[in-house]
Parts: sequence; C-alpha cells; structure tokens
Amino acid sequence: MAVTSVMVLLQKAANDFHYLLSRGYPRKPSLEIIGNRYGLSYDQRHLLHRGVFSDDDAKARKRKQVPLRALHDRDLAMDGHNVLITIEAALSGRPLILSNEGFVRDISGLSGDFKKTEVTEKAIGLVFEFLKKVKPRYTIVLFDAPISKSGLLAREVRERLNGEGIPGDAQALKVPEKVLVDFRGIVATSDTDIIDRSRAVFDLAGHLVRNRIKPKSLLKLKT
Repeated sequence: MAVTSVMVLLQKAANDFHYLLSRGYPRKPSLEIIGNRYGLSYDQRHLLHRGVFSDDDAKARKRKQVPLRALHDRDLAMDGHNVLITIEAALSGRPLILSNEGFVRDISGLSGDFKKTEVTEKAIGLVFEFLKKVKPRYTIVLFDAPISKSGLLAREVRERLNGEGIPGDAQALKVPEKVLVDFRGIVATSDTDIIDRSRAVFDLAGHLVRNRIKPKSLLKLKT
C-alpha cells in the first residue's frame, strides 16, 4: 500500500478512535474495534494508542504543560530513559507520533531493551545543550534501575553535570515514577501516567525533536 494511502487509512482510524474515546468508550476495546475495522497492523494500532486520546484527557494534559521560558531558574526532574529514547528515535529515523495532547512519543517500544550507543551520546549532548541554554535552577535526571546499565548511565550524566558546572544530579532508581510524580518543580516526560499525576510538565524530548532535529519520521494525525 502506498504511503499516502496508509496515512489516509490511519487518519480515518484515528478520527474514529478519538470519537469513541471522547464519548466515554473504554480505550482497549475501542482500539480493538477500530483496528479490526481498518485491518491495522500491530504497529499501526500502537501508533494510535500512543497518539490519540479523548478530548478531556488531551485538554487536561495540555493544561499541565508549561512554556519553555518557565524552565529558567526552576527545578527540573527529567524522566531519563523516556527523554533519551525519544530523542534517539528522532536521530535514528524511527517513527514518532505527535499526539493530540501535544506530546511527542516514540512508538518502537524499545524501552525495556534500551542499550547505550553512539546515538545515546548524541542525545545526551543535545540535552546538555538545552540545559545550558535554558538554565534550570537544579536538574535531577532519573533512570529506571531495572533497565540494564542504568547505574553507569546515571553516573556518566552526573559526572557530566558536575564537569560542565550545571547544578544537578543523576540517579538510577527502582521506581523513579514515585519521585517524579511528587516533584514540586517541572517534570520532563511524555509518559501519560506521570503527566496525569504531576503538577507541571514540559516535553523536553518533544521540544528538541520538533525544533532541533526535525525528523521526517514524526507523524501527526489530526483529531
């Protein structure tokens, strides 16, 4: 099927999925109904799952997003793997979706199999460029300890923060979400559960994807 035809099909599916969600239908069976109706593949269904939400959910999450200028001289907690994997996807040309709540998400599902590569180094470099430009008061980067070599990654980021004179720390925690959702500053993530439980959020990875990297692999479905 041609790319244009696939996008037309996905757009129709996204519209119908959004229609059901916005009228209170449960997410999982609605996705199954739409996926079966349009004959969507697993990856296409996952794209809708990551990118399409009800009007109420989208509005609630948009209200929590702060503008870029709000990060200056504020405390920032970064969902480390979430941010780096999204940036890596853009750098590697993997598919990304700009959701209807305004967050950019990786749709490859590689988080559990994450391994540090040269692309990871490039992603970290972009994050540090961002931090030096925006200048948060303090930055804490939290990684998921169950993911392989998270402790080494946290140590590298921590040493780089110290080396470049950026106030902050990096840690690998068993459940970083517990710290992120209670954080009193701004949380950098695109994880829906963390967004819903946080006070203020900024899509740091999405900002870099849209304004710095600008990959052709970023998809947007109108709903």
